[in-house]
Amino acid sequence: MTHFENSFFEEFKFTQAQIQAYLASAEKDLVIAFDSNVPEVIFQFSYNALIKLGIISIAKHGYRAHSKTGHHAKILEKLAELLGDDEVAVVGNLMRKTRNIELYSGGSVITDKQAREYLEFCTKITQTVRRHLTDI
Repeated sequence: MTHFENSFFEEFKFTQAQIQAYLASAEKDLVIAFDSNVPEVIFQFSYNALIKLGIISIAKHGYRAHSKTGHHAKILEKLAELLGDDEVAVVGNLMRKTRNIELYSGGSVITDKQAREYLEFCTKITQTVRRHLTDI
């Protein structure tokens, strides 16, 4: 059984409609990313989608994350655990750090190649989360 730390997560019963709304929102973020030619836009919307996929996976287990310092890292860590995919933690954490540099340190350079690789990764994780939604 998966353990959810009380300091970062609380029990919460999401409705199926709420979970589907999060999934639709994550998929919309990916569409925006796909439709853009701006690497920073592709990156940011891919990252947003990945966080929403974590929220969905956690919600499906009856929990939600507290909004507090470090909660994105915990969401990504829990998503990796729930999917049984360590790459989610590695790539997700790299994306989180890049986003933080962009947001809090005056920016970073995201190449088109990097942005597209992140988008491809997040699209793959979306498909995996969709499969897990039917398995739980």
